[in-house]
Parts: sequence; structure tokens; C-alpha cells
Amino acid sequence: MGRPIKYSRELRERAFRMVAEVRSDYPSEYAAMTAVAQIVGIGSPETIRTWIRREQVDAGDRPGVRTDATVEIKRLKRDGAHRNSPELLIGIPQVAWSG
Repeated sequence: MGRPIKYSRELRERAFRMVAEVRSDYPSEYAAMTAVAQIVGIGSPETIRTWIRREQVDAGDRPGVRTDATVEIKRLKRDGAHRNSPELLIGIPQVAWSG
């Protein structure tokens, strides 16, 4: 898999507007995304579809995990993994439980 291409925020916004404007000219939303991808020079209509779906989730128009929640979950997982690293456990007294 190649390195992902970073598209500017302006290009994303332009693609959003264009899909909304030309949607009625095509039999499906995906067909409109395909046409817009070719016009603006984005390699795959799937890129635009992903942007639009993400924007819909973040706006609350579509079910899913919002971007800010995803970022927070990743941060919490990273912090949790760091806290459980073996380097931090060295020197901690072992507790013996007798039962």
C-alpha cells in the first residue's frame, strides 16, 4: 500500500460542494462522487465518499463514532499501553496474597 496523499482542506470543501451541486445530475451519489473525483484530480471516488461520510458522522447526521471521540480513544489506548509497559513495573514490590 502506498503512502496516503494529504489533500488540502480547501480541496475537500470544494469536493463537498461540487458533489452536492451535481448530485441531481447523476443516478446515485456515488456516481456524482466519481465525476467530481475525476474533475478535481482525486485518484479515487472512495476518497470523497470517506470524507463525506466522516463529515456526516461528525455533524450528527449519520450514526458512527465522531472524529474527536476516535482521537480520544486512541490517546487513551496509547496512554494505557504506556502505563503497563514492563519498564514501569520494574521495582514495584510484588504483593503476595494469601488466601
